[in-house]
Order: sequence, then structure tokens, then C-alpha cells
Amino acid sequence: MNSTQNDFTDFLAAGVTADDVPELAPLVAARPILDAFITLFRGSEAEVLLRLLVLREIGQETEAPRFSPEALRARFTYVDPVKLETVLKRLRDNALLAFADDGHYHLSDMGRNAVAAISMLLRFSEEEDVELGFLTAQLAGLQAVGGVTPEALGHLLSKLNDLTWHFEEAIASGSEYNIVASRRRLSANERWLARGTEILSGLLADPEVPFDIARIAQRIGLAQSRLARADASFQRALNKIEAQRVTLGASGISSSDVSAWLRGLDIDRLVALADQAISAVPDLPLLAGGHELLDRAEVVLSEEARARETDQALPPPSDAEVDTRPEHEDLALLEHFTRRIDALPESAALATLVAGGGFAPASYRLSMLALLADGGDGPAEGPVGSFMRLPVEVVFGDELTPVGEDEIALISRGEVAPRRPAPPATESTR
Repeated sequence: MNSTQNDFTDFLAAGVTADDVPELAPLVAARPILDAFITLFRGSEAEVLLRLLVLREIGQETEAPRFSPEALRARFTYVDPVKLETVLKRLRDNALLAFADDGHYHLSDMGRNAVAAISMLLRFSEEEDVELGFLTAQLAGLQAVGGVTPEALGHLLSKLNDLTWHFEEAIASGSEYNIVASRRRLSANERWLARGTEILSGLLADPEVPFDIARIAQRIGLAQSRLARADASFQRALNKIEAQRVTLGASGISSSDVSAWLRGLDIDRLVALADQAISAVPDLPLLAGGHELLDRAEVVLSEEARARETDQALPPPSDAEVDTRPEHEDLALLEHFTRRIDALPESAALATLVAGGGFAPASYRLSMLALLADGGDGPAEGPVGSFMRLPVEVVFGDELTPVGEDEIALISRGEVAPRRPAPPATESTR
């Protein structure tokens, strides 16, 4: 610990030693793997990328994972030979690359772990939320080997709380753009939330799970519940924005459409649109002469002007136009349908009688036939009463029959048949 103490002398406060900071102990114990990542990421950006390139290419070879120096030079012909030797030496000196007795290079265990970790990060970086996917996958791996730790659960809980905060901020902003973007972000993370729920269910179902792990797992469940309700909150906020949307005249184009169109333009097009359209107005002090001040004073001091400004009386009422024409319902369609049904020579299918004129007239005719099938009396006079007294039988079936025309796809199977008069009774003789 003496070397560690000397390393931290310039960084710790006066009188504080490394032994006084217990959080340093696990980091100091993990110095070998930390040194491996320091080796990879120290230096310029080009140097770091070149080391990662060489290490990943060597790690991708699975059938023959050993390379002679000549084979490596042949594989990396696009790299300067001197720079390549420098990279190989640095990786070999820091235990990321091993040099066997047979003169061949191969990845060390530390190097392979580093390549695997970097490959996983690169895989998740293709998605919108790399952190949640990476943390959930890491937690699933720890659960598979029985090594879930409170620290790993804490990382996931922190990410979920951070997402909740961002979504609440988007809703509070009232910006349709922010709300839609947050909703898309939530949808992209639904599979990770579902996977996290499975992991939590497995942890909480274990009666032997430690208390600190169970406590964090329950808090993660609450955070996931809040995120599950966020979609409904997004929809309510969008509905409120939709109710307040401003439409530009009778064009059908709203302010949101204009905003979305402007976001799709590049900077040069925006500058061209703003040219001669926006002018900077200097903030100058108010300059008023005596005549202007006098005019204003006369208005303020005038009793007549003040009376006009304070008069809040409503204007006198005016007579509204009264329509004396009696209300009349248009029953021409019903009267025509009544004559058509009354003239039926024989039974006919519902589809034949109902269709005609489009979906709305057909629906009206079908509803009137259903009313007739119920056997209601109807009014004594008028077109409705005449229709209800038609001598026909209406029968509806339980199946649907296809029509495929006149805006009707399917209709109930049935028929309308004229009611036959009963035969006269015959007197029997003995």
C-alpha cells in the first residue's frame, strides 16, 4: 500500500491517506484490468483507434488464433510497419497480447476480456439508448452465473430514474417535438424494460436472495411501473397539444407541420428563408416631444374620454329572426321504400332490397326493416305508420352474406316475403 499511498499523495486532501478512503480499495485491487484499459485508451485518438483495430482483428480469428509476426504484417499491410511494431510491443508489454515460445502472437485472457467488453459496447452503440441495453444485458449475464450484485442493480435503477426524469421534462416542456421524440425513445426501450422485468421476477421469486438486492430490485420495479405509465402521459399531452393546434387559415396546414418542415431544412436553406424576413430592431429610448405628451395628457384628463374607456355596458338587444315555418322531416326515402316493399310479388333477399344509393341509405332501410321485424305498432298516421302496417314478414338469419358493391361488404342473411292471407274456413257437415 506504500506505492498506492505515494500515488495518491498529490490528490487527496491534507491529512487523508488512501487507507482512509475504502472506496479506493476495489479499484486498487483491480489494477491489472484497469491497466489494460489505460494501455488501450492512453494517447491520441489515432493511436487509440489503431490499438483497438489491431486487438479486435486478432481477437476475431477463431479457428487459428495464433499469428506469426510475418502473418500479422501481411494482415495489416495498410498500416505503417514501424507503427505496427510499436502497437504490438505496447500491447505485449501491458499483457494484452502474449508472445509464445514458438514465436507466435495470441490474445491473453485479459486482452480477450477487453475485446469482448468493447465489442458489446460497440454493438449496443448502434441503438438509441446504449446504456439501458448494455446494463440489462450485463445484469442478465450476472443472473445466469448467479453473480448479481447490488452495484449492478444500482446502475440499472439510476438509468431508469434518469429516463423517467427526461420523460417528465419532455411533458412539462409542452413541446410536441420533444414529446414525440421521448415517446419514440420509450418505444425503442420497451424490449429492455420487458427483459428487466423478467430478471426482477426471477430475483424476487428466490427466497434466498439477499435483502439489499431485493430492496433495490423492488425500487427498480417501481421505476419500471412509472415508465410503463409514461406512454399514457405522452398521449394525454399530445391530445392537449392537438386541441390547441393553430391552423393557418383554410389551408389545413398547422403550426406543427410548419415546425416539422423547418426542422427538415439544412442551415443554408434556413438562412435563405430568414433573409429579408427578420430584421433587428434596436432598443432605443422613448423619444417624445411636448406635443405628444400634451395630446396624451388631454386624453387622460378628459372626463368624456375616461367615461368612454370605463363604460362597460352591453349594447342594446336586437330582435332575433324567428323562423315561423313548421319543422318538416324529409321522409321521401321511407315513402319510396314503403311503396317498393308493398309491391313485392314474392319473397326477396335483404341484400337485394336494402342496397342502393350507398352505405347510409342502405343502413336506414335495414334499420327500418329491423323495426318492422320487431312487430311494433307505430303511429296511427303518417309514412312511419304506413310502413309499420305493411303486410310482409321480415326474417333475419344468424349469418352474413357478402355483397361487395354499393359500399357494402357484408350484410345479414335474411328475406322479406309478402304475408299470404289465411284461407277461408270451411263449414263441416255431418
